[in-house]
Formats: sequence, structure tokens, C-alpha cells
Amino acid sequence: MTVQWTMFINLGIISASLILATWIRTKIRFFQKYLIPNPLLAGFILLPLYNFVFPVIGLTSVNLGEMAYHLLSISFVALALKAPPKKDVAKGRIFGTTLSILFQFGIQGLTGLLLTFFFIQTIMPDLYHSFGYLLPLGFSQGPGQAFSIGESWTAFGVHGAGSVGLTFAAIGFILCSFGGVFIINYGIKKGWIAKEKVEFLLDKDIRPGIHPKGSKLKVGSYQTTETEAIDTLTLNMGMVLFGYFLAFLFLTGLEYLLSFIGPTGEQLAATFWGLSFIFAALMGLLIKQILSKTNTQHIIDNLTLNRITGFSVDLMVTSAIAAISLVMVSQYWIPIFTIAIIGAVFVAFSTIWFSSRIFRDHRFLRTLLIFGVSTGTLSTGLALLRVVDPDFETPVATDYTYASGLTFVFAIPYILTMNLPLRTFRTGDYKWFWIAVLINIVYILFSGAFFLKLAGRRAFKHKSKLWYPEDDS
Repeated sequence: MTVQWTMFINLGIISASLILATWIRTKIRFFQKYLIPNPLLAGFILLPLYNFVFPVIGLTSVNLGEMAYHLLSISFVALALKAPPKKDVAKGRIFGTTLSILFQFGIQGLTGLLLTFFFIQTIMPDLYHSFGYLLPLGFSQGPGQAFSIGESWTAFGVHGAGSVGLTFAAIGFILCSFGGVFIINYGIKKGWIAKEKVEFLLDKDIRPGIHPKGSKLKVGSYQTTETEAIDTLTLNMGMVLFGYFLAFLFLTGLEYLLSFIGPTGEQLAATFWGLSFIFAALMGLLIKQILSKTNTQHIIDNLTLNRITGFSVDLMVTSAIAAISLVMVSQYWIPIFTIAIIGAVFVAFSTIWFSSRIFRDHRFLRTLLIFGVSTGTLSTGLALLRVVDPDFETPVATDYTYASGLTFVFAIPYILTMNLPLRTFRTGDYKWFWIAVLINIVYILFSGAFFLKLAGRRAFKHKSKLWYPEDDS
């Protein structure tokens, strides 16, 4: 009998690295001082192994990329299933979250395209004109989207873009994690975090990452079922996996219908598969609505769903960082690192300035999450958020789940026009390239216009200050 062990071998290796990373953090003060998440450290432990050692025995980073793709969607279903906290749902903060993300689409796309133009005009004339779009694809939309759209560019004569997109996504995870930790520590220093959050972060028992022996432990889950019938974790996990299965069925049907359109429909279908986490969240919301209408929502436990989300996020961060292709980085290292680093700097400053003015509650937490999802997708965004909101007790993560659906609608024109620079690559006519640049400017202006409405007088008051003062509302 032949049994496939690849997935469980990878899971075992990732688990071992997480255990080792947890032990390292308890022993080394550097990782405690800078609040380095254990999954980030675990990913770096595995990075050289998956590049130089494991391929010899047939284990490649491709499997890790697929794992990260699925784990992201699973975390979205779990978030969507959660019962909303009290005093939910404020449309202003959800729309504000959407605007913050769309603003990053425009900033990153514009930065990437202009830097690509610079490289083409100087040291890399053969670089394909859509290269810069891999920045927002990898940073803001994740490895699945970056890989699927990048691979679709093969039809235009571009090869290897999917791997480059995955590299951008992986670099984004790294920049997001270190940048996010820096923002957290800088926020503590500058007083951007509420006092009670600072006390939590400065707790010496918290920094090692493990509660001391004999300490009072927090409740991590409540049982909503009798174990002899079905375990609560089984039921909640079943709901999550069923939601993801519904997303698969929906996307399969959608792909079939779009196939009648021809190549355009097939390309659009590939794009939708890259955005499977959005459809996964929608299925989670659908299941939650059904439970609510049938008065059975009480069978779902938010704390258990938190554990499922945390499990998915930890595994995803580790696998995504370990999946970095050092070979691909070596081929395009100049444009990749130049665009990624400059883009990350723009993201850091713009998210802090923008978010501290457009939001009025949990401002630092929202800023941290948006920075995370704008450089490392939701997984590292949630990982950063968990540092200051370990049990997702605030509505920040839930608001992002609601906002993701709205963001998806607004992002459709953006995604559908990403192929425009490729026409320049094939024909040499720069008209299409500059139209793409203009589209990114339109997204910036659109976000900016509604930013003025939501932020009100806060929009440009203290405009020279990076963070809007807490005591001046």
C-alpha cells in the first residue's frame, strides 16, 4: 500500500521548528525584548533547510506555498464565523478599513510601476513592465494571488513571474514582521498604545511567551457540546472546514461558467482562485447567517474559533517564510529588494499617518493590522495584532473580515487592469503602461477623498506629525 506522507512530513517539520523557536524565545532575551513572534523565528530556522537541505530528499518549498494558501483561507472562515462583539458593527470603521487597504493598493502599485520604469530605462531594459505590480500582489494580496496572476502572464511571454510574486510575498512577511515589531516598540516609546496594553507588554511573565509554572491560566475555550456526543473543537473545526469546502464548490462552479467567455474568463477564474480567502470568508458569513436565522448560533464558541485562527496563523507564517526561494531572489535581487524596501518604507509611514486620523477607536491596533496586511497579508497582520490583542478581544480583526468583502468589490477593476503594462512589454507602446499608472493614482485619489470625509478636521490638523495626538480628538 502506497501512502502519501509529504503533507504530514512538512507539518511535522514545521511543528518541530515552532517548538524549537518557543524554547529559544524562553532562553534568549533578544527575542523577548523585541517581542519576536515564535512563527517568525521558526520560519527563519527552516529557510536555509528548505532551500539547500530538504530538496535533496524531495521536499520543496512548493508544498509550503500551497499550505500557506489554504491556511490563510481557513483563518478567514474562522474569523467570519465568530459572533460579533457587542456594539458592533460600525460602518464607518469598516469602510475606513477598506479605504486604508485601497490606499495601499494605489501607493504600492504606483511605487512599483515607477521603479520598474526606472530599471527599464537604466540597468535592466529587458525587465517586463508589469514587474512592479508584483509588489501590491505579493504584499497586499498574498502569495496565492501573486503566484496565480504572475503565472497567467506566461501568455504574454513572461516566465517566472509567479515565483517572483511568491518571493515578494515572502519578503513582505519578513519586512512586515520586523517592521511591525519595530512599530510596536516605537509605539510603546511614544505612548501610542493605551496604558493597559503597555502594562501587558511589559509583563516579564509574558515576554518569554509561556506562562510560568503555577500561574493562573486564562480560559482558552468553552464547551458548547457534550463530549460524548461530539467534541466542541470538532464541531467548530467542522464548521470552518465545511465553509472552506463551500468556497471550493462555489469557485469551481464559477470557473466553469467563466470558461464559456474564453481566455478572458479563464484568466478571471485564475484571479478568483487567488482570492479564495475572500470567498472563504463569505461562506463563513453565510453559515453564520444560517445559524443566526435558525437560532443555533450558540453552538459556535468564539474562543474556540480564536484557537483555530491562531493555529492557522502560526503555521502559515512559518511556512510562508520558509518558502522563500533564495535562487529566484538571486536572479532579480536588485529590483526585488529595491522595490520591496522602498515600498515597505512608504507603507509604514502612510499607514501610521493615514490610520491614526481615519480611525477613532483602537487606533494603534488597527494601524498595526493594516500595516501587516499591507506588507505580509492577513497572516502576519494577525500575528502582529495578537502581540497586543492576544485573544482578539477587540473588534479589529472582525472588522477586517467584514471589510475584506467590500475591499474585494472595489479591487476588481484594479486586478482586471493589471495586464495593461504587459501590452507595453509586447508592443513597446507606453500608452498602456501610463494608463496603469493613472489607475493607481485614481485609487489614491478615491481613498483620499473619502478619507477627508471620515477624518473630518483631523485630516490635516497636525499634518506634520506622523501620529495624530491621542488627546486631540
